Amino acid sequence: MIASRVVARSARVAAPRVSLAATRGYAEATKPAQNTRPPVAVYGLDGTYASALYTAAAKQGSLETVSKALDNMAQTFKRDTRLQNILSAPTLADSDKKQIIGELQKSTNTTDKSQTLQHFLETLAENNRLSLLDGVCEKFGILMGAARGEVEMVITSAAPLDQKVVKQLETVVSKSQYVGQGRKLRVVPKVNPDIRGGLIVEIGDRTIDLSVSAKMARMNKLLSDTL
Repeated sequence: MIASRVVARSARVAAPRVSLAATRGYAEATKPAQNTRPPVAVYGLDGTYASALYTAAAKQGSLETVSKALDNMAQTFKRDTRLQNILSAPTLADSDKKQIIGELQKSTNTTDKSQTLQHFLETLAENNRLSLLDGVCEKFGILMGAARGEVEMVITSAAPLDQKVVKQLETVVSKSQYVGQGRKLRVVPKVNPDIRGGLIVEIGDRTIDLSVSAKMARMNKLLSDTL
């Protein structure tokens, strides 16, 4: 696992703090032309970096390659639970950053001849922003989905759902007005034990909250108002 290999190198040096302007260096360096602009807005610092990467990849004609690499990288984050903690460490030696980048690139199982992703990872490392990488993967997926004409449906459950249940929901929603003719549905399952049970389904700006926690909140409010 990536985390295990990086943990073996325990030497750390204080990493310099960088200004907000510095964190936007990559975005500024890849200011988009009209035909390479991200199709939708994504927010947060990870969204800023994801948008800059989208623009850079579009200019190099490597969007699909980078997208596949980030999808594989996102799976690495799910499998290697210690990786995010390592990337979030306030002090990382330059040698550690170099090793992390190398291991992350191996995890993508893709070949990016334009080296767009490598340059991007180096930029994150220079700005001490490797901890944003998991969020960048998610935001980049949103951008690619919009570019492909996909509609994202996020299904949040307290425990992993059976694939048959996910498929049933996908089939029903695909035929609904929320997807629209000629568009594809992209299902993103998420797990959040805090909802206690039930489901929360998000499609675009619409949220259907069928969670146990929401029902309990409504019940508590009803009791408070009544008493």
